Amino acid sequence: MKPVAIFRHSPAEGPGYFATFLENHSIPWQLFSIDAGDSPPASPEEFAGLCFMGGPMSVNDDLPWLPLAFALIQKAVDLNIPVIGHCLGGQLMSRALGGIITKNPVKELGWGEVIVTDLRAVDWLGEMDRFEAFHWHGETFSIPPGATRLLASRECANQAFVLGPHLGLQCHVEMTEPMIRLWNQAWADEKASPSPSVQTPDQMMEHVEPRIAAMRQAANRLYTHWIAHLAS
Repeated sequence: MKPVAIFRHSPAEGPGYFATFLENHSIPWQLFSIDAGDSPPASPEEFAGLCFMGGPMSVNDDLPWLPLAFALIQKAVDLNIPVIGHCLGGQLMSRALGGIITKNPVKELGWGEVIVTDLRAVDWLGEMDRFEAFHWHGETFSIPPGATRLLASRECANQAFVLGPHLGLQCHVEMTEPMIRLWNQAWADEKASPSPSVQTPDQMMEHVEPRIAAMRQAANRLYTHWIAHLAS
C-alpha cells in the first residue's frame, strides 16, 4: 500500500495519535518536516492520502512553502486522494479550496465541546452528536465552496468541514498527554487571559486521561471513515 504523507509544520505539532492510529491499522506513513526544511512532494499521486498537521504560523503569512501546499491539496482533491487537516491543516485545506482564514472572535485554548451540525455526520461520527475536543487556535476557516460544515463550538462556528472523502478540522483530535504538556509550556506566549474559551495549563490537565480517552472515540470514528477511502 502507498504511504500516507504527513506534513509537520512545527516540532511541537507532530502527528500524535493520528500516526498511532495508522500504525494500528497497518497503514504506512511518511513524515515531511516542513519546519526542518523538507520540501513537499510535487504530486500527491505516490501517496494513499495526505495529512496536514498544526502550527503556530498563519495561512495568510508570506511563507515559501504555502503555495506548494495549496497546490498539493488542490491536486489531491482533483484526483480524489483523501486529505485531512488538523487546525492549521484544516485552514490550509479551506484556503486551497477557495475559503478564507480570519481571526476567530476569541482564542480557544484547552478543552471545549464541539457539536455536530449536519445529519450527514453519521458517516463520520456514527450516532455521536457532540464530544469534548482539544483546541489551540486564534484564527478560523470559512467553509469552502461545495463543502459541508460538520462541527461547531460555542466560540467558533466552523470546527470541521467535509468534502467527499476530505476532512478539515479546526480542533485537535490527535492530541496525546505529552503533547498537551508540551504545548502548556508555551501557554504564556499566547498572551490570553483565562476566560470561558481559554483554560490555564492546570485546567487543561484536569482529568486529562479520561478526557483524551473520550476524545479518542470521536477520533477513531473520524479516522476510520477517512482511511476507508485511501488510495491503494
